[in-house]
Amino acid sequence: MYVCLCNAITDRDVRRVASENGVSRPAEVYEACGCRAQCGRCVKMMLNMLRGEGNEGAEAALQGA
Repeated sequence: MYVCLCNAITDRDVRRVASENGVSRPAEVYEACGCRAQCGRCVKMMLNMLRGEGNEGAEAALQGA
């Protein structure tokens, strides 16, 4: 599932970067992916994923968006 449409970052990308690089903030995910936040709508979803709430947290963030 796409987490960030602006930068084409998927949930798999977020999990991979988190496990390989030990990142805990969305800014670190963007940096590891070689990009930066554009519109910012994905930040809450990324935070939920990085906090270990997985796709359930992502789905909750989508409903609140």
